Amino acid sequence: MAPSRDAIRATVENYVKAVATGTVDDVLALYAAGATVEDPVGTPVRTTEAEIREFYGMVEPLVQTGGVITLKIAENNAAFLFRLVTHLGEEDLVMEVVDVMTFDDEAMITSMKAYWSQEDMQTVPACS
Repeated sequence: MAPSRDAIRATVENYVKAVATGTVDDVLALYAAGATVEDPVGTPVRTTEAEIREFYGMVEPLVQTGGVITLKIAENNAAFLFRLVTHLGEEDLVMEVVDVMTFDDEAMITSMKAYWSQEDMQTVPACS
């Protein structure tokens, strides 16, 4: 049985919040055992908890804000566009990413693929 739309929506919103302002443990708490991460698509798929932990560990120390822009849910799948802003002092790095996720019956993430490239990053003056 597929998880409810509300449960998937909550996981997605919690994911974006955890990536932007949480810890590695906050992010990993949303993943099911045996989950995979391909970020960005075309790079080697991370298949172990250690690989996924190392990946999200790179963003944990950054000062960021983020939010979901558009979310589409079908059965136990979701595709969503979100914006992540990394605050770098006098500049902000703005990035919009499309993630596609699958979920188990408890709305835990079983796979994540992120669609983005360097062209999707834009440096702008920081908002004061």
